[in-house]
Amino acid sequence: MGKHSVLAWSMVVALGGFLFGFDTAVISGAEKSIQQFWHLSVFEHGLTISIALIGTVIGSLFGSRPSDSFGRKNTLYFVAVAYLLSSLGTALAGDWSVFLVFRFLGGLGVGASSVTAPIYISEVSPADRRGSLVGLFQFNVVLGILVSFLSNYLISQLGDSSWRLMLGVQAVPSVIFLVLIYFIPESPRWLILKKGATDKALSILRVINPLNCDDELKAIQNSARNAEVKTESTGIFSGKYKTPVMLAVLFAFFNQVSGINAIIYYAPRIFEMAGLGAHSSLLSTVGVGLINFIFTLIAINFIDKVGRRVLMFIGSVGLISSLFLVAYTFYTGQFNGFSIPIYMMIFIAFFAFSQGAVIWVFISEIFPNEVRAKGQTLGSSTHWVMAALIAFCFPYLAERLGGATTFAFFGAMMILQLIFVWRMMPETKGKSLEQIGSNLIMH
Repeated sequence: MGKHSVLAWSMVVALGGFLFGFDTAVISGAEKSIQQFWHLSVFEHGLTISIALIGTVIGSLFGSRPSDSFGRKNTLYFVAVAYLLSSLGTALAGDWSVFLVFRFLGGLGVGASSVTAPIYISEVSPADRRGSLVGLFQFNVVLGILVSFLSNYLISQLGDSSWRLMLGVQAVPSVIFLVLIYFIPESPRWLILKKGATDKALSILRVINPLNCDDELKAIQNSARNAEVKTESTGIFSGKYKTPVMLAVLFAFFNQVSGINAIIYYAPRIFEMAGLGAHSSLLSTVGVGLINFIFTLIAINFIDKVGRRVLMFIGSVGLISSLFLVAYTFYTGQFNGFSIPIYMMIFIAFFAFSQGAVIWVFISEIFPNEVRAKGQTLGSSTHWVMAALIAFCFPYLAERLGGATTFAFFGAMMILQLIFVWRMMPETKGKSLEQIGSNLIMH
């Protein structure tokens, strides 16, 4: 019963990841029609595309506040409402400025979701299944991207105003998400730390971990007592938390300097740089999405068996190899057929198997209970700020430096990531959140 309940709760919250992926990618099918509909200048068009990313950065920066103050569950209600209003508002907007407001609101939902959903799942998961359950969030992000591409393709057949339906269709999963949140419990760790609701928390822990629920309750209460004594005068950037802070920031930094978002956002452009026609480029982009989906699913099945570090070791070696193969191909100019798309798909496979699957799991695990929401906010906002910088800089770098230098830079960053994994990254597989938090803080 408990096993299935926790899976059901995790699947509900992971729907936030599905909407995250859908909302992020759906604009790609509508952006040209939107530009023509409102006769947007180049600057206005760029703002229309990037406004959601700006909202995401802000949503992730402030995501810990509602999560700590109002609870994980209530914050997820806000996320669901933000997605719902964003989809309806952008679909029905009669004015460009109104459209921007609702796209920005959707971005806030994505940012808050990237903080709250992984925290919630990590806090209700048994230690031996936490990796695969939190990994459901990333799996749903990838699924949301794939479904949005497919949805855009099907709806695009309906004519000139199809862009409104492309954006509005997101209201359906948003309503489902909003309704299902009602049926999940609050995080037992939040109930103990912020509300002192021990009996309510224990009833939820009995479902999560029926054999050791009393021991787990004591461990959480001990961490709560420590938090009361120590967090009055110590913020997340105090020396006490320097190890998890450093791990979260570096992990999120390496996630983006792999070049993943440059490749996701600009895949057709990269393939055209390699000499492919526009049609072949779009076809290759669909392949990238499928590979991302398949290898994320594989990673979720391995993350609790072999551990986070093993996935990161394997992934780092694969990312280094594939990025330098891309760089070498650009350097020599020997584009034999589909060599660049094949290397790109190898890159995506290794990324999905490692960084893609591990990031939200690892960052949600490494902070002690009392600062977990703040820690997740730090990791998430680092990730999104770096995503915005890489997405903004990539076209300029690719044009000025060329494909060879740009991808060699990404490859060099992955060599540094491999050193980071080898020398600094702890294994968190199979340990309770209280154990991990205690091991990583300075006493």
